[in-house]
Amino acid sequence: MIQQSTIQLLRFHFSFFLMPIYWFALSQVPTINWLNAVLVFILLHVLVYPASNGYNSYMDKDETAIGGLEKPLQPTRQLFQVTVWMDALAVLIGFFISVYFAIGVLLYILVSRAYSYRGIRLKQYPIIGFLTVVVFQGAVTFWLVYHGTSSDLTLEAPWPAMIAASLLIGGFYPLTQIYQHQADKADGVTTISYVLGYRGTFIFTAVVYALSFGVLVYWFLLSYQVNGLILLQLFFIPTLIYFFYWANQVWKDAAAANFKHTMQMNLIASVCTNLAFITILILNLFE
Repeated sequence: MIQQSTIQLLRFHFSFFLMPIYWFALSQVPTINWLNAVLVFILLHVLVYPASNGYNSYMDKDETAIGGLEKPLQPTRQLFQVTVWMDALAVLIGFFISVYFAIGVLLYILVSRAYSYRGIRLKQYPIIGFLTVVVFQGAVTFWLVYHGTSSDLTLEAPWPAMIAASLLIGGFYPLTQIYQHQADKADGVTTISYVLGYRGTFIFTAVVYALSFGVLVYWFLLSYQVNGLILLQLFFIPTLIYFFYWANQVWKDAAAANFKHTMQMNLIASVCTNLAFITILILNLFE
């Protein structure tokens, strides 16, 4: 029987925060294989991401709030076993799409394990840990979705869009660490947010997001998606408003860099970004 802690620590709902890259990539595919699109979605958001969350929790054994969970339960051996089966199933399903896709998924899984595994622990290094997340949750995931959902299974994905995907993750990720400085440090993990400090994290996020929008503008104009670019800017207004509101609160009192504000920021940003790229997808389908 599946234990309550196992289900909780897989954090299926946290996949929603990573979903914008899927919709972004899918919206840029010229001709979509919709069966593969469904398979890729399930593979990433129901198997790969939750398994990665679960394995990270199994390694960390968090006693304080983590992404999407204010009061995490303690993991058991069952959690580890379930993540192994989920990863194996993800790779197997990947072969039904293509060999390249399956290899890409396997590589993502191995890097994800290296990120959390106590014997390697890439997450303990601020720059390496940051780049690992940015590259694999951004550009690599974009390529997997673009390749796996295209009708001709192309191996060539647009590089400006891949860079933009990584920058979007790069701007988002440090904010998810901002309330965990002490807990991470006590566990021997020095995050990029800890190195930057509370105010520095907001400044860094603003710079990276500005870069991401610069690349997005370049890509959308290059690919003649002017309407999509306008929609993207409109959908991001609520995110910007809350970001500057929260930054102002942290400037006044560092205690505002807490779990509650982080989750609110994540939710607003994810809802707006998902809706933006879904709308662009629909717009591109009917053009």
